[in-house]
Formats: sequence, C-alpha cells, structure tokens
Amino acid sequence: MYSGKLVFAQVMEHLPWPRFQHFVDHYDGHRKVRSFSCGDQYRCMAFAQLTYRSSLRDIEVCLRAQSNKLYHMGIRGGVARNTLSNANNVRDWRLHASFAQHLIAEARDLYSKEDHGLDIDSTVHALDSSTIDLCLSLFPWARFRKTKAAVKLHTLHLHGAHFVLRAKKNTRLRRLYSGEVDRTKGIICDQVVTPDGQKTSQSCPDKLRRIKYIDRERDKSLVFLTNDFVLPALTIAELYQARWQVELFFKWIKQHLRIKSFFGTSENAVKSQIRIAISVHVLVAIIKNHLRINESLHTILQILSLTPFERIPLNQLLTMRDYKKDLSPRYNQLNLFDETLGR
Repeated sequence: MYSGKLVFAQVMEHLPWPRFQHFVDHYDGHRKVRSFSCGDQYRCMAFAQLTYRSSLRDIEVCLRAQSNKLYHMGIRGGVARNTLSNANNVRDWRLHASFAQHLIAEARDLYSKEDHGLDIDSTVHALDSSTIDLCLSLFPWARFRKTKAAVKLHTLHLHGAHFVLRAKKNTRLRRLYSGEVDRTKGIICDQVVTPDGQKTSQSCPDKLRRIKYIDRERDKSLVFLTNDFVLPALTIAELYQARWQVELFFKWIKQHLRIKSFFGTSENAVKSQIRIAISVHVLVAIIKNHLRINESLHTILQILSLTPFERIPLNQLLTMRDYKKDLSPRYNQLNLFDETLGR
C-alpha cells in the first residue's frame, strides 16, 4: 500500500516555490504576518480552486475536517475564514499576478514545440480578453457600464508589435487601394485602409490592412484588420484562427475557474483570487506536460477535485494505471536457484 505524500502535496510540488518566495519578498508579502504565510494563503486558495469550494466558510470547514493532514498538505498556519479573508484583502495581489505570469511563461516554453500549422519565422502571441460579470452593488470599484460591474481578463499586453484583430461591423474605414487576391483560398479582398471615424482617426491615424475572408467550414464571413503588410493574406487569416483556440481557453476558464463565487468583495481580493485560479489551472497544464498525460485538462481537474487527501502516486492516479502490475512478479525477490547469482 502506498504511504507516500497526499495527492494535493504532490500537485503543489510542481510549483517553483523559490520563485514564489522571490515575489513574496519583492511585494513585502509577509509584512506584519505572524503565522499564516503567503504560502499558506496560496495553498488554501489552490485547494478551494481544485475542489470547487464556494465560500470562505466552505474552505474552513473542509480543511478543519482534515486537520490532521494540513501539515502534510504544506499548510503550517491555522485555517480560519477570517484569517484567509484578511490575507486576500490586504496582501498585494500583484504577488499572485507575477507568479501566474511566471507559470504562464513556463507553460509556454513547454508547449512551444507543438505544431500550430503556421510557417512563420517570428514569435506569435495569441491575445484575447474575457469579461466576468459582477454585481455592481457589491463591487462598486469594478464599474464596467452605468448599470453593470465586471472585470476583464487578458492573456498578454504587447507594445510595438504587429497585431491581427477582427473588425466590428460599425467600424468606419476608408479604402485607399486594393491588392490582388486568390478567391479560391477564401480571400475576398486585401485592402489598405485608414480609419474614417472622428474618434478612431485620432486614436489610430496610421494606415491599416483590411482582409475579408470566407471561412467555408463555419460558413462565416470574417473581416480582419492588421498593421502587417508583409505576410500573405491567407496567413493573416490563419493567425486569427489560432486566436480562436485562446477564446476556447477562456471559455474553459469561465466554466472551470468557479470565479462566479468570489471570496471577497474588495478589488485586491478579487484580483488575488483570479490570479491564483489562473495559476492553478496553468499548473495543471504543466503537470500534464511533465507527466506526459493524455487525459484532457478537464478530466485531470475532475480527478484532482475528488482525491486531494488520497495517498496515490500522481502518475498512477492521472494515467489510470497500476504501476505494480507493470512490474515482474519477482522484481523484488531473491531467487536462490538463479544460476546467474553464482557467476
């Protein structure tokens, strides 16, 4: 019988804790902290994310019910909802944002060798943003519209780079001239344009490239705007299709991060929870790559949500394999009659 580490502890082992400590020191995370460290805060919030807890009280009850295992989970401070609430409200959310960015960079390196079907020499980043609706009365700092509160998630912010975006229907553009296109590949037009609206012409005075593309698989007409005048029009369209994978990622985040239930209403608490949630899900992607697991991220999350207190090797748990069955029946037995022993 396996008597090793808890599943939750094995998951946390894949985190670069020295780097986490670096961000704790940088943002003075342990200022006036007596016992409940930033590591304790992160582990409690990570546990809540992995097991789909819905409130601070829910976290407290579940962890206290397993109080004899808290030390083995890496939690050294006492678990109390007031302590966790204070940590989320007071400790700088940028600590967790920086750590999440570090994990995203690590995951990007791990998955950088995957073939996306694009023959491009330069680095390509897929960007997207997603809006999370909030209650305006509870989150007045997150005013999105007059009667709506929300926060927006972004995967990346870039400056001085080429971009590809999808034009809105009401975008006013003035065509300067058109280039030749190959309609057999779905490219309807490839034009050089300039913004014609009063506000857009001031905020974006430069020329842009407008490409209209027919996606036959989805039976949709798409119009792209870019400041790249070198790449072929079809490559521009394919780049945007790569961005759709990011949109699917955000759809996945909305479904599985459980961020519809925030554990605090302050700006710092909300931002901390979102960043920790993202870092936990990126961690799952890192583990999937490290252990070469074929299961989907959704399946891995479902397994981890039910087994944090189990003592099962993570490899065995996530690959659905019993490694003991792979071993020879006598792998740990001495054969007194083996002729090779006398040689």
